[in-house]
Amino acid sequence: MNRKYGTAVLHTEWSNGWGGQERRILAEMVGMNARGFRQILACRPECRLGLEAEAAGIVVHHVPFRGKFDFGSINRIVQLIRADNVSLVNTHSGIDSWVGGMAARWAGVRLIRTRHLNLPLKRTPLNFVHYLPHSVVTCGEAMRLQLIAAGFPANEVRSIPTGIDFEHFRPTLSRRDARHHLGLSDDDFAIVMVGIIRGVKRHELAIRAFQQFRQEHPEGHLILAGDGPMLDAMKELAHELGQGEHVLFLGHRQDVPDVLAAADCFLLTSRSEGVPQAVTQALGASIPVVATRVGGVPELVHDGETGLLVEPESTAQVSEALARIAEDRSLGQKLGINGRNHVLAHYSLDAMLDATEKLYGELAGGAA
Repeated sequence: MNRKYGTAVLHTEWSNGWGGQERRILAEMVGMNARGFRQILACRPECRLGLEAEAAGIVVHHVPFRGKFDFGSINRIVQLIRADNVSLVNTHSGIDSWVGGMAARWAGVRLIRTRHLNLPLKRTPLNFVHYLPHSVVTCGEAMRLQLIAAGFPANEVRSIPTGIDFEHFRPTLSRRDARHHLGLSDDDFAIVMVGIIRGVKRHELAIRAFQQFRQEHPEGHLILAGDGPMLDAMKELAHELGQGEHVLFLGHRQDVPDVLAAADCFLLTSRSEGVPQAVTQALGASIPVVATRVGGVPELVHDGETGLLVEPESTAQVSEALARIAEDRSLGQKLGINGRNHVLAHYSLDAMLDATEKLYGELAGGAA
C-alpha cells in the first residue's frame, strides 16, 4: 500500500468566519482526502468551517480553544493525535497555532503552520510559537519573503498559493441572464467586488472612488457581494454620497460565478491581503481586474498585463483605473485573456494540491 494512505493530517482552526482562509482549508482537506491523505479537523463547536467540513465527509472534532495556554485544549489535541494516529498537524489561526503547536510537539509529530494573512510576525523567545513548526506555509511569495526577512529560516518557509477549481468554478447563467437578474442593462458598466465587508477591505474607499468614476461614467454600477460588520455603514455611505441607486448590496452569495458573469470589471481596494482568492477567481473568469498593490496581489495582477494596480488608499487612482477599462474595452479584453492564462497556469487547485502533497511527503518521512 502507498505510504500516503497511512498518513493522517489534523487541521486546527480557531476562527468562526467563512472567508477565503476557511474556504482554502476546506478545499485542501477535501482535495487531499481524495488523494488518500486522511484529513481531520479540530475546531470550535460554532465554527462554520466545521459544518462545511462535515458536509464534505471530513471527520470533525470540537475543541474549545479558549486561549493560547488552554491546557485542556492542548491535552485534547494530544489525545486526538494519538487516537487517530495523526502524522502531521497543520494549524491555521493565532490561538489554535499555540494550542495545536504545543500539542504536536508534546505528541512528537510533525507540525505545519499555514499563514493566511499578510501580517508581520516577530520571531522572539516570548513568541516561541514561531519556533514550533517544522514548516511554515504562506499563500504567496511576498509573504514568504516577509517571514524570511523577519528571521524565519528560508528552508522552512515555502509558498503554496491558494488554488481554484476552475473546472467547477463556472457560471450557470449567461452574461445576459446574469445581468438581467441584477437589473443591469447591456449598456451598464458593472464593477464587482466580492468579500467580507470589513475595514481591511476598504469598501468605503471603493464607494468614494465609484462616486468620482460616475461623474464621467453615469452608466456605472458597483455590485458588492458579501456580508460583514460594516454592511450597514456602507449602505449609509452610499446613500449619503448620492449613489444609493447605483451601489447594489447583494449580501452573502453562494453563486459567485454567476455574479462574476455579470461583471465588466472586478475591483479590490484592500489595504492588506495575502493572495486573494476573489481576484484569482475573477482572473479565471477573464474579467479585467483593478486592485491595490498590497501583499501578494502583484503576484496575480501584473500591472498592465493581467490587470491594473493602484496604490492603497488612493481614490483618485482607483477611479482613473476604472475609467481606463470603461473607456477602452480592448484593454479590458486583453487584461482578461492574459489574467486567465496566468491563473490557469499557476493558481489551479491541482497545483496547490500537488505542492501540498509534496510537503506532506517530505514531512511525514522525517522525525519529529
